[in-house]
Amino acid sequence: MNQETLLSLPIEQKVGQLFIIGLPGPNLEGDAAALIREVHPGGVCLFARNIREAKQTRDLLDAIRQTLPVEPILCVDQEGGLVDRLRRLVTPMPAAADIETPAQAAKLGDIIAETLRILGFNLDFAPVVDVGTPERSAAENGIYSRTFGSSPGEVVDLAASFLSALQDGGCLGCLKHFPGLGAAVVDSHEELPAVAVTPDEFSQTDLYPYREMLSATGAVMVAHAAYPNVDLQERDQNGKLLPSSLSYAFVTQLLRMEMGFNGVSITDDLEMGAILKNYGISEACRMAVFAGHDLLAICADPARIREGYNAVLGAVRHGNISEDRLDESLIRIADFKSRFRPALEFDLTRLVALSAEIDRLKEHLN
Repeated sequence: MNQETLLSLPIEQKVGQLFIIGLPGPNLEGDAAALIREVHPGGVCLFARNIREAKQTRDLLDAIRQTLPVEPILCVDQEGGLVDRLRRLVTPMPAAADIETPAQAAKLGDIIAETLRILGFNLDFAPVVDVGTPERSAAENGIYSRTFGSSPGEVVDLAASFLSALQDGGCLGCLKHFPGLGAAVVDSHEELPAVAVTPDEFSQTDLYPYREMLSATGAVMVAHAAYPNVDLQERDQNGKLLPSSLSYAFVTQLLRMEMGFNGVSITDDLEMGAILKNYGISEACRMAVFAGHDLLAICADPARIREGYNAVLGAVRHGNISEDRLDESLIRIADFKSRFRPALEFDLTRLVALSAEIDRLKEHLN
């Protein structure tokens, strides 16, 4: 996509480009249609509530694409295992933790890429590259089965094969959850994890997959987590540990300046407990922009989506967020969107064949 396309938009639509939103149901009608027209989001993420049948899913994504003035990011969390949004449409896919070899990881990436493109998606929020070592595996953090391998090296070997196949198949991927949730002991969907890793462990284990894989991806999702033993950790104006997703030190200093990432930075869902229990959605959205994010994810409540959008729009109109800062993100978003490949022709017979390929892959797993 040409950068000038986004830079020439009205300010209301420029701000809309910063948002990845969720929709309430399986069709683009009523409040869902009004929300799309009001916010003009840069992207839409589908969840199980939106996905009933294959043709309905493709029709929904086509309708979103046709309604918006700019080609949208159309994304989904399709990891396999516990996070399998497509289980109603094709055979349930294996979890990343069940994948044993780079060839199997690549096959999973191939299958997901083709399936998503037939349905009309252009971005998969995968792979998870949190490092779930055996010592970390007992924690109830919602992560362990979702990540490849049990050491930094295994994560990279398997996740890189998955990502390469996914993107060679025409669907973009996203590394998550930066800077690493493998050692969290609570689930950030519920509350803010304080990840008590040492600085050496943080650098050598959690950041290792990003150092090895950032050049292969155009998108990184940043976790809602705090790292009290790491020098970068900030505190908010009330003295509380600041989530990494809202932190200039983690998003801009570490990810962009130190690690050299030039792609789009995406927040994890800002409606998760780690954020909503500590900040209102308006404040969180403004803080995320100040931290350096390009895309803000608000994935469920239409009222919160509108509130977050209006908070950022108001901050831009009042000069608290400069148009230059906004344009920095729009340039990165345009560059990211320029990598999209067109959706494949809808083919229900091919989806049935892909289900058979999933079955064959699972037969080779222990």
